[in-house]
Amino acid sequence: MVARWIEALTGSLEQKKQYKADLARIEALPAAHREAAKAFHRYVLQSGAVSDGETLVAMLTDLVDLWERAAADGTTVQAVVGEDPVEFIESFVRAYAARHWLDKERTRLVETIERVVQEES
Repeated sequence: MVARWIEALTGSLEQKKQYKADLARIEALPAAHREAAKAFHRYVLQSGAVSDGETLVAMLTDLVDLWERAAADGTTVQAVVGEDPVEFIESFVRAYAARHWLDKERTRLVETIERVVQEES
């Protein structure tokens, strides 16, 4: 009962455990792959790419899987990312169908303007 109440306030405890486990996996990567994974992780969080916790955790898990496989196979960061790291991560994020933070703000903007226009009428 208490766990459900806490999850209602803070989100899924399982998601938090998975997220922390994925961060630990990033730390275990070889230096170049670790720094690349951290940079992409930071970009996804700072860009507000995904607002759904479940999708964000799945995305991070897949990103860590990618870097672990690349490190195990001896694939360089450049070979994974290509010439444009921003395009790489943007394409990666687009593969996940989820609501984005910007979607929330767009909806909020439209609703506010609609309300204001209606009040002016």
